[in-house]
Amino acid sequence: MKKVLLGAFLLAGTFCATAQETKFGVKAGVDFASAKVKYDLGPLGSGTATSSETGFFVGGFATIGLSEKFAFQPEVLYVAISDLNFISVPVLAKYSFAEKFHALAGPSFNYFLDAEEDEFKLNVDFGASYDITENLDVNAKYSLGFGDVAVNGVFAGVGYKF
Repeated sequence: MKKVLLGAFLLAGTFCATAQETKFGVKAGVDFASAKVKYDLGPLGSGTATSSETGFFVGGFATIGLSEKFAFQPEVLYVAISDLNFISVPVLAKYSFAEKFHALAGPSFNYFLDAEEDEFKLNVDFGASYDITENLDVNAKYSLGFGDVAVNGVFAGVGYKF
């Protein structure tokens, strides 16, 4: 047991030693989303209902530098799309492929506040960001939803790092 703990501390120390920096920030923006609901009415049939809506998101994030080109960016966002309100927790990998351009990709864990059942949903997010200044960026991503109730859409916004 002591060897396992020692190994865990050494591994954690390695990540801390190579981390470039950690920055916290806030972000907000607009989302253009569609919600798909699959239904099954037994002998009456089954199908899919889709609606497209525009909404907004607001929240915070942390950018944890792991190397000069790679960072880990967890976020906590409140998302409002018409009658759908949910908390989204994207856990994104951030890769800097040019001086101010970054690619983003990772899972997004969603908790629907208004749902009576199936409150938790998983999405896959991918997108990009551009640093306007050291503290201000613009970002856009596409979120792809799965399951009986899926929210897909484009999320575009601005972020401010402290």
